[in-house]
Amino acid sequence: MAASAGEEDLEPREWTRASSMPGDVAEDDVVLFGVPKKGRIHEEVMKLLKGAGFEYKRPDRLDVAMCKNLPIKLVFLPAADIPSYVMEGSVHVGISGSDMLEETLADAGVSRDSESAPIKVLRPLGIGKCKLCLQAPKEHCDRPPKDFVGKRIVTSFPALSKRFFDQLENKEGKTTSIKVVSGSVEAACGLGLAEAIVDLVETGTTMKAAGLDIVADILETEALLFQQVPSAANGLLGTMGETVSLILQRINGFMTAQSYVMVVCNCADEQLSEVCKIMPSKKSPTITDLKEPGWHSVSGLVPVKGAQQVMDQLVKAGAEDVLSFNLSNTRM
Repeated sequence: MAASAGEEDLEPREWTRASSMPGDVAEDDVVLFGVPKKGRIHEEVMKLLKGAGFEYKRPDRLDVAMCKNLPIKLVFLPAADIPSYVMEGSVHVGISGSDMLEETLADAGVSRDSESAPIKVLRPLGIGKCKLCLQAPKEHCDRPPKDFVGKRIVTSFPALSKRFFDQLENKEGKTTSIKVVSGSVEAACGLGLAEAIVDLVETGTTMKAAGLDIVADILETEALLFQQVPSAANGLLGTMGETVSLILQRINGFMTAQSYVMVVCNCADEQLSEVCKIMPSKKSPTITDLKEPGWHSVSGLVPVKGAQQVMDQLVKAGAEDVLSFNLSNTRM
């Protein structure tokens, strides 16, 4: 289907309500958690859930799985549909890309930052990072974005494309034709269907293979954890709201664990002050007296990215038996 970049936005709707999922999926006081069933972030999201302690068994050919010992039911959905399901109350919490979320909100005529936004972002997840870009054949990529106003654009992100070209059309007085396709967007220029496309760029391999390059960045995107805005109607102000907080706590704990290692070393009295200065930790290093007089064990949390340098500095300061341990999870 084709959409003009000059069309009016859809009217905002009333969002907060009880889940519309079938009775065999929705249960009282059980949080429905929408996660990608496949696609580019599926595997990373599954690793995240496992690391955060969400244990479940997904029956063959079913897209619903109850978590063990938690009032949480995972619902496996297309990543592009999860923001709509959360926004309309079919599931309470979801993980999807910020590109999918922004596209859904723009299509609904609401802004993510507005008071009327039906979705509350809980945190970025640091996975699935890429960019939504305006792309064109290489020979035209030195032209500014305004040169593509009034041209044919192919994309699977019509609302975001419309918003981008709306800002340019106000200056140019032209209307851009936006055609929506669900896949192989990069082939549109080569087939003569469009002068440019709006699509995601991760490594750029697919883009370059199609003879395209970037004209302009539109949006930086990554996976987000988000929920429907709590209300009495959707039950997220009570027990289920506490469960959503538990989901966030567990994911925070795992992501913190992935960012730090525990470094432990032994040192004598004369090195203790210098060793404590080197060991950054979250607050301050932990010091334990050893059985041998005048010796101490010093431990602290060290960011993964700088751990090797810290260990080198500890050895230089006279520390001995310097060890590094990975963390499986935290509550900090």
